[in-house]
Amino acid sequence: MAGQHQRITAKQRGRRLLVVVIAILVIAAGTSIAVATSSSTTTHPTKVTPTKASGTKRLAATFNGTDGVEARWVIQQNKLPGTTAWKITGPQTPDAIMGYTNRPQARMGQTVNVYVSTVAPTYRIEAFRMGYYQGLGARLVWTSKQLTGVVQPNCPASAPLYMVQCNWQRSTSFPITKAFVQGDYLLKLVGAGGQQSYIPLTVWDPHSTATYVVMNAVFTWQAFNPFGGYDLYQGATPEPGYPPPNRSRVLSFDRPYGYGDGAANFLTNEYPLVRYMEKHGLNVTYWTNITLTVHGNLLTKHQALLSLGHDEEWSTRMRANAVAASAHGVNLVFFGASPILRKVRLQSSPLGPNLEVVNYRDPQADPLYGVDNARVTQNWWGQPPANSPASSLVGDTYIGYNNNLSFPLVVTDAHTWLFAGTGLTNGSKIPGLLKYDFDGYDPSRPNPPNVEILSHSPVVIGFDNHKTYADTTYVTNPTSKAGIFESGTNNWIAAMQACPPGTTSCPSHLVRVMTGNILRLFGAGPTGLTTPSTANWSQFY
Repeated sequence: MAGQHQRITAKQRGRRLLVVVIAILVIAAGTSIAVATSSSTTTHPTKVTPTKASGTKRLAATFNGTDGVEARWVIQQNKLPGTTAWKITGPQTPDAIMGYTNRPQARMGQTVNVYVSTVAPTYRIEAFRMGYYQGLGARLVWTSKQLTGVVQPNCPASAPLYMVQCNWQRSTSFPITKAFVQGDYLLKLVGAGGQQSYIPLTVWDPHSTATYVVMNAVFTWQAFNPFGGYDLYQGATPEPGYPPPNRSRVLSFDRPYGYGDGAANFLTNEYPLVRYMEKHGLNVTYWTNITLTVHGNLLTKHQALLSLGHDEEWSTRMRANAVAASAHGVNLVFFGASPILRKVRLQSSPLGPNLEVVNYRDPQADPLYGVDNARVTQNWWGQPPANSPASSLVGDTYIGYNNNLSFPLVVTDAHTWLFAGTGLTNGSKIPGLLKYDFDGYDPSRPNPPNVEILSHSPVVIGFDNHKTYADTTYVTNPTSKAGIFESGTNNWIAAMQACPPGTTSCPSHLVRVMTGNILRLFGAGPTGLTTPSTANWSQFY
């Protein structure tokens, strides 16, 4: 009996040992999977199902958050080490270092050529992905080797096009690898003598199905680009008339940006929204105007297109793609005033396709007038031959600008979704929010039905002191249920930035709350399904 008892105990020990070994292997396998997942740099995480071996559930790749649809990859991306080294430091001399690339936007596998002119004997290029990153604002992704500085030739312009286009020798190149997660980037040029400037670059993903599309307004960046002395609005020397006769008719991407330290309007009119969205982990992808023009059919893979702070130059294909997407239920958000104001077209430059923006302003001066009127460029979309003002899509109309004075936004419909959580009531004022370009409802223009005015604010137009009203509007498509929001001001995104210490009546907190309300509603699908607009414009006009 004793011997039999000993044999049974041995079997039991053997079984227990086998169970322990199996458990160790399962735990080890689970650990390796977890390590591989946490170290992944994939832009779009795959949704993971529960793992039977571990008995635990993996978190969904996207989920509804307090400020919109969030994505795990954005949250994890912004937990990576951040830096403030992206900022320009010290006094800078214009043209001491400057550059441009052969493509304003790039995707995985493409090569970016960089063209730099500098007085510095040597310099380097640092690529920063702009976001939140613990409040530091960016993450360093790539640094070039030390490069030899060269002063490149001047970039001439001559009548009748007054196009400024550089013909510089390539300075260096780099590939878009997995390290370049989709996003808005600033290439920082850093000279050995402290010279610094930027080159903006958008890295986009054609396979993205993200909720929100953030669209960089690169056409308008170029329209106001003074590099070389000419842009769409002025020439190198003052001439009478508006627009002056020596303005540019063609704007080339083959040149640096002569303002914003080389970053154009990105840091003022766009980055505050990018920073907000990345801080809140929102499910975002990044485009430019070129993406919407050339690849606009992809817009139906997303829930909302976000037009940023100043986006007034639109091509025929841009508009057609946005209209088609809206007809399929894609929401449109215009954070800036004067969207779809001027009609442009694209053509190739020596560096590649879609690198020249054409706008003669006077349609009859365009060589395509009477030949291909669909592509004829115009001062504004409402004049012939297009006869299609932005109001027919947006429900708001450009009414003018004031670059010197700001005005409060006046709440007229405090119970609506836009003002939820603000504590505002009808008649409340958000100080300093309305500035630069303004939009207002114009009943004499073609407008979609059911335009709802959310704010109706008195403003003064700068060039003639005309008193009028700027309107924040919301409208839903009765068929597709897609929503369209128009802020009524170019200052919306800039006003999201924290105000300087000591500032009284700072609008930033309220603007951020309202922005969260917009992104939450517009990210949930066609807004008309849950929050259809209610026509109230006749109460004001």
